[in-house]
Amino acid sequence: MKTPITVAYGDGIGPEIMTATLRILDASGGQLELERIEIGESVYKKGLSNGIEPSSWDSLRRTKVFLKAPITTPQGGGFKSLNVTVRKTLAMYANVRPCASLYPYVATKHPRMDLVIVRENEEDVYGGIEHRQTNQVAQCLKLISRPGSERIVRYAFEYARANKRKKVTCFTKDNIMKLTDGLFHRTFDEIATEYPDIEHEHWIVDIGAAKMADTPEAFDVLVMPNLYGDVLSDVAAQITGSVGLAGSANIGDHCSMFEAIHGSAPRRAGQNLANPSGLLHGAILMLVHIGQSDAAERVHNAWLRTIEDGVHTYDIYKEGTSSEKVGTSEFADAVIARLGKKPEHLKPVEYAKGVHMDLAIRPAPAAATKARAGVDLFIDRPDGNPDVIASEMQRFGVEGTRLTTISNRGTKVWPNGNPDTYWSDHWSCRFESDGVPFTADRVVALLDAANRAGFDVIKTEGLYTFDSERGYSLAQGE
Repeated sequence: MKTPITVAYGDGIGPEIMTATLRILDASGGQLELERIEIGESVYKKGLSNGIEPSSWDSLRRTKVFLKAPITTPQGGGFKSLNVTVRKTLAMYANVRPCASLYPYVATKHPRMDLVIVRENEEDVYGGIEHRQTNQVAQCLKLISRPGSERIVRYAFEYARANKRKKVTCFTKDNIMKLTDGLFHRTFDEIATEYPDIEHEHWIVDIGAAKMADTPEAFDVLVMPNLYGDVLSDVAAQITGSVGLAGSANIGDHCSMFEAIHGSAPRRAGQNLANPSGLLHGAILMLVHIGQSDAAERVHNAWLRTIEDGVHTYDIYKEGTSSEKVGTSEFADAVIARLGKKPEHLKPVEYAKGVHMDLAIRPAPAAATKARAGVDLFIDRPDGNPDVIASEMQRFGVEGTRLTTISNRGTKVWPNGNPDTYWSDHWSCRFESDGVPFTADRVVALLDAANRAGFDVIKTEGLYTFDSERGYSLAQGE
């Protein structure tokens, strides 16, 4: 039986590389039933800010598989990323990007590189929750959840086991972001104990990224929060030889999307120049996902043989290494001609068949006892002075509360602030309990007092303990 999939030809070079990719899939024996939808620039120009027609969601929910060519997002404000919209709307929580060297046929300094980055795909700063709060300061909220962390970490270990990988490495910055990245790291350590057959390790992301760029063969499967994964998966693809060769899978429980990681390159459109390899690799990941591993192997091995034979598009063509420079369509012809062949020097691929990945959501741990410990009042005061602000706030007279700290952009400036600290117009004033329960009424009373005193309160943030453990950060310098 043919598997129904939704296909979008995209913008720029998208239609050319999609046509080439589908020709190869058809010739390989892939059993696909195509449903085409329109997305991207033409839809944006109809006034739809997310770049996708409402009717297209019906196709995605019906087929549950989306093969998408790159799109062009119009310049200017008001237009949302279609990729982020689709990923979050359809809960595609895992982004998977294999990055393997093709040395010596594609130039790279890392001939033994063969790693896979598994990136959390829904949370972190990609919630897009941003606010301009003062003339000088804007904020972006970083959200990390226990369920989101558990799902992506478990996926990384299950992927490693299913693909005979030996190690999973976690990258975070929990030496600074102890609550958010700390939660991701703790979750990784907990889940790793369920996979004693797989080695695990953790790196702080800055030194880990440096190690990956210098010695990528030290890593196997890497798992990390959204932003780090977005940046480092492109870095990893580039140091294999070219971002243009990499494909990506966005995996969800209900629908999954497969694509190239590069953009629509409108200046190359319509010239039969573009390399279809990135989208083709996305399609290979799709074939594996839908249980057509035999076709995936035929396509991937034929592609490796094509690269090995030196039949290259302009972006990777190199005198002395390449034998023939070809266009998009001719490259597809070359891959089709090699279906059934394997590479002679590069390592042939073999995809596991019938492997079950146990991705079931586990019961949540027992909820901790949550108690309000105070509140941070964020204020906008361009000509502020922490000693003056403290003096005014200490006259609020709200029973059971006391002003304990004032910080500016996360650095303590009162009490006993350092005179060298730079002050912006964005202040956080922390009130904590003065020996009695910090009820919601006290938060309201503080807001009322601040308003009557003429403060511009731009935000409040509750301070809570969980099983008596502090659930909020201290200011730098406390």
